[in-house]
Amino acid sequence: MGLNRELDGILVISLEQAVAAPYCGLLLADAGARVIKVERPEGDFARGYNKAAGGHSTFFAWLNRGKESICLDLNTPEDEALLRSLLRKADVFVSNLAPGALEKRGFGYDALSAENPGLISCELTGYGRSGAAADKKAYDFLVQGEAGLCAVTGTEEQPSRVGVSITDISTGLTAFSAILRALIQRGRTGKGMEIPLSMFDVVAEWMNMPLLDYRYSGKPPIRRALTHPHIAPYGAFNAADGSQVLISVQNDREWASLCTNVLGKPELASDPRFAHNPDRIANLETVEAEVNAVFSTMERAELMDTLGKARIACSQLSTVEDLSNHELLRNLSIRFAETDLEVADLPVQIDADRATDVPLLNQHGASIRAEFTE
Repeated sequence: MGLNRELDGILVISLEQAVAAPYCGLLLADAGARVIKVERPEGDFARGYNKAAGGHSTFFAWLNRGKESICLDLNTPEDEALLRSLLRKADVFVSNLAPGALEKRGFGYDALSAENPGLISCELTGYGRSGAAADKKAYDFLVQGEAGLCAVTGTEEQPSRVGVSITDISTGLTAFSAILRALIQRGRTGKGMEIPLSMFDVVAEWMNMPLLDYRYSGKPPIRRALTHPHIAPYGAFNAADGSQVLISVQNDREWASLCTNVLGKPELASDPRFAHNPDRIANLETVEAEVNAVFSTMERAELMDTLGKARIACSQLSTVEDLSNHELLRNLSIRFAETDLEVADLPVQIDADRATDVPLLNQHGASIRAEFTE
């Protein structure tokens, strides 16, 4: 027996846009919750990120399958009343609007919980709801920079953003886990709760490794691209066919195996210049030259096979095309309007069939209005 719609019967209202809150909603829907996605009249702006899915956005397709869509104009009394009706019956309310926007319209937690004491409200913001940065616009890239993630990503000469929306995704994942905890607690107490969550806080906590290293060693981390400041050999090395292979030699035993079984130079393992990791770091150029001299004579497939037999931790440096064709990739077929798409499946496998339909803008508006209009 595996996971199978464990949130069946849970109603989620998600006033969401872009990535962070929609990713949380995706995970809730995958767990069996009914997720009603509330969009502004022009729709979630992620619908316009590209047109690659038969004229629709592939980004939107990834984040919103399994949800219902309704457009509400909260400037009209009718739609404001409908949202209140939805929230009176909801178990969970997820939102990622500007700080204070909900309170200004009378949708703050105190007002909502007065009518629905069991409601769990999770509000996602960029930098929290108070303080000097509360009103700052907060997109993924900007929070990466503010929280120091760019400072430890890239080369020594140039910082870089992480190439996926890791701030949004990590915040959505954190919101999902917090909501699950709140549902468990509500089962014990019968009471809902408010869960404020900031993107900055999420990424700052993920930054603890370089943060603590800086605080207690006094040295800021050096950006090393695909190499490591304290481990060698570690990084990308060229194979004969022009591709690259990553290796990570974590201890002296693995170094000895690399020297003996891959490089064909067992004497390097006991050479005092390389015997221990600090020695290898001190003589990094020579270490990398020895590795490159052998790796560059072997095709990637042969090199990966040789490293595997020697029990050296390694991987290919995949392009996105390589990932698309990777033997380990589990795909899920989804449908957006008239277009079938193959997406990478969610990592947690379930016994139930996964929802695969992506909602069109306001696709369920009429039926939701009929159901919830009081």
